[in-house]
Amino acid sequence: MNSVEGLLTQIQGLSSTASDVLSLQNVLKQADESLHAESTRLLPFLDQLNPSKHSLGYLYFLEACTAGPVTTESASSFVLVIARFISSCVAEQIRLAPDKFISVCKRFKDQVLLLEEPLRGVAPMLTAVRKLQFSTEHLTTLHPEFLLLCLLAKCYKTGLSILEEDIFEVDQPRDLYLYCYYGGMICIGQKCFRKALELLHNVVTAPMSTINAIAVEAYKKYILVSLIHHGQLSTSLPKYASGVAQRNLKSLCLSYIELANSYNNGKIADLETYVQANMEKFGSDNNLGLVKQVVSSIYKRNIQRLTQTYLTLSLQDIANTVQLNSPKEAEMHVLQMIQDGEIYATINQKDGMVRFLEDPELYKTCEMIEHIDLSIQRLMTLSKKLTVMDELISCDPLYLGKAGRERQRFDFDDFDSVPQRFNI
Repeated sequence: MNSVEGLLTQIQGLSSTASDVLSLQNVLKQADESLHAESTRLLPFLDQLNPSKHSLGYLYFLEACTAGPVTTESASSFVLVIARFISSCVAEQIRLAPDKFISVCKRFKDQVLLLEEPLRGVAPMLTAVRKLQFSTEHLTTLHPEFLLLCLLAKCYKTGLSILEEDIFEVDQPRDLYLYCYYGGMICIGQKCFRKALELLHNVVTAPMSTINAIAVEAYKKYILVSLIHHGQLSTSLPKYASGVAQRNLKSLCLSYIELANSYNNGKIADLETYVQANMEKFGSDNNLGLVKQVVSSIYKRNIQRLTQTYLTLSLQDIANTVQLNSPKEAEMHVLQMIQDGEIYATINQKDGMVRFLEDPELYKTCEMIEHIDLSIQRLMTLSKKLTVMDELISCDPLYLGKAGRERQRFDFDDFDSVPQRFNI
């Protein structure tokens, strides 16, 4: 049966058991082209299907329905239909056609953005991610789409919930780049700078054969967050970063490297002058807010430097050295840094003296022991994962073939121990 009505009958009759659904999959693949040809009249037929029972058939119909151009008016109805389907569909069925499901979810994202209502897409997209992935260690193509919606809707905490999971399986490299880049931006929005640095570092050091725009933008933010969080930047990339990144990233982010150099000098006036001169550049990169945080953080950095030299210091001396306007402003900075755990100190309100202290952590409390134990367990799990991956790679035919060819190129047993022209 090639008609839409006949196909509906087959969907309703072949959605009960796993074997029936596999048979239905073949039928739907053959009918896919005709479904797209009839896309303009398919929407009413969706009412005859139950998304929780006929998930695979519903998916094929829905994908064909949404294939054409969508207006703002039609987007409103499609958003409701797709959200209902994502909520109700059976994971085992939609995983038989992952490309179709991904396509529908991406169109759903486009439609909520067309309506300028990204918040409407956050919860359904998270549900879609969970239904598509086989485990929490699996990074799907929908992860970046979900994080983008969280960013645009400013639902940073919702985005953080998925960033806490360890990822070991990736479908496409671009998905990893975008996942880490958007994830880094979400962490920046929540002031989780340590996690943001980790994610942005992953983008910059990920394998790449050619430089890409995602890595360049990630490196710009990586420089700024490093200055805010650590108060310094190592301009050399790790050895495990790709050669392409090593050669190109610095030259493509030269204004940010120069900003870091100005920051490292510790002279606030010079830093502010440089930022003012490059305001348009930082603004066009959408990094002006981060740059302003960099300027603010230099006061903290200079106060931290004082703790390495002095045991006690007056608030007036701190204000003069760090170039703050008054002892009261210096006191506010010191109090905030004590609260954030960035320095250890006490302030004598009577004489306006600050006493810098050593780290009071003795690493013997129950909380610290539990934290260390969890870290050890995580490292052990990671070690086991690496061992399994190493064994899989060492048995991979493609790897063995390539390794064999490389070995032949450099197998010195095939050559004379002494060059021919030196033989006597």
